[in-house]
Amino acid sequence: MSKIAFLGAGNMAAAIAEGLLAKNPTAQADLVCFSGSGKTAAALAAKTGIKQAHSLDELLTGADTLIVAFKPQHLAAADPRLADLTAGRLVVSVLAGKRIATLTKTFPRARNLVRTMPNTPSQIGAGITGWCVRDPLTAADHAIVETILSALGQAVEVAEPQMDALTAVSGSGPAYVFEFAAALRDAGVAAGLPPETSQKLAVETLLGAARLLARKNIEPETLRNQVTSPNGTTFAGLQRMAAGNFRGLIQETVLAAKARSEELSKDS
Repeated sequence: MSKIAFLGAGNMAAAIAEGLLAKNPTAQADLVCFSGSGKTAAALAAKTGIKQAHSLDELLTGADTLIVAFKPQHLAAADPRLADLTAGRLVVSVLAGKRIATLTKTFPRARNLVRTMPNTPSQIGAGITGWCVRDPLTAADHAIVETILSALGQAVEVAEPQMDALTAVSGSGPAYVFEFAAALRDAGVAAGLPPETSQKLAVETLLGAARLLARKNIEPETLRNQVTSPNGTTFAGLQRMAAGNFRGLIQETVLAAKARSEELSKDS
């Protein structure tokens, strides 16, 4: 592994570092982190055993790849020396909503720029990350990107104009699932179950159904139909969902999130 530097040492940097180390415990020597206050970098170094840098120069000395993982709103005030310090290096951004054109202003001499959109399950290595790139990647850089993003789970490359839609589906999607889980739990309580029992049933049902869908690798409608007997209990429930335009509501939810993502990224 070539040396990877983390500019920012919060939750996403920690998830990537821990994922990389889980696959290659000897990679500690190839990972280094830096944060403005030094506190989060010190905590990440203590937790993982990777090196903490105490300046940008130290962070980037010998580093081939920089992962930009500080808060997105801090990009505008980033140290101007980064333009020269990242010259010839691969820069991978996990800054939500920051477009490649904006990143280029801070990292104009990077050999390539990769914009990513991880989601929260990435914290446990079960995420899916959408990504796009400024220029076509060399085989070597493609391998680096795959190594980094596989530490978070799976990844899918899209064109940058599709990033807002991807954000609305997979970036915001976990929140929709959590809301559905809460609704299913509350419905179970309304039907007469104890809250703890209903919570467990809702969570395990979602988890098991998602695993089944992933392993079968078939259309969700096919699995839905396998559960549904004519005029049975599942049929009754699905009829009520259809009457409430459940699919239309989800579509409106995603489109609203996409529209907001487009608004937020206009100047980003």
